[in-house]
Amino acid sequence: MDRQASGHSFPKARRLLKASDYSRVFDKADAKASHKYLLLLARLSPQPGHRLGLVIAKKNVRLAVQRNRIKRVAREFFRTLPDSEPAMDVVLLTRRGIDQLDNAELSSILLQQWQKLGRHIPRPESNTIQDR
Repeated sequence: MDRQASGHSFPKARRLLKASDYSRVFDKADAKASHKYLLLLARLSPQPGHRLGLVIAKKNVRLAVQRNRIKRVAREFFRTLPDSEPAMDVVLLTRRGIDQLDNAELSSILLQQWQKLGRHIPRPESNTIQDR
């Protein structure tokens, strides 16, 4: 079955692609949610919809198969999120030990941290978001 037809794609519009996109989030994060196994950094986005960037260091997750599994679970979690306001650019950074979690535990942690992030993100006063 074609991934586009099944609705299981993760289009480029939903990803952070350039180093400048990542730098924007790292340099001036509006909110963060920290956990023993991961860190989520978020910045309000001028573009509609959420975008995700993944930082999974080989130092923290040795095996490529595990890094790929974590990416797959994170993208699937992110893909199924409703497009709520405000739109955010989010970077997920992994920490040691995350490769020991199974997919259900990882999804549960992502949900908890996403909710935490949502509580800490400042709500824009107007419909336009200016680059700070």
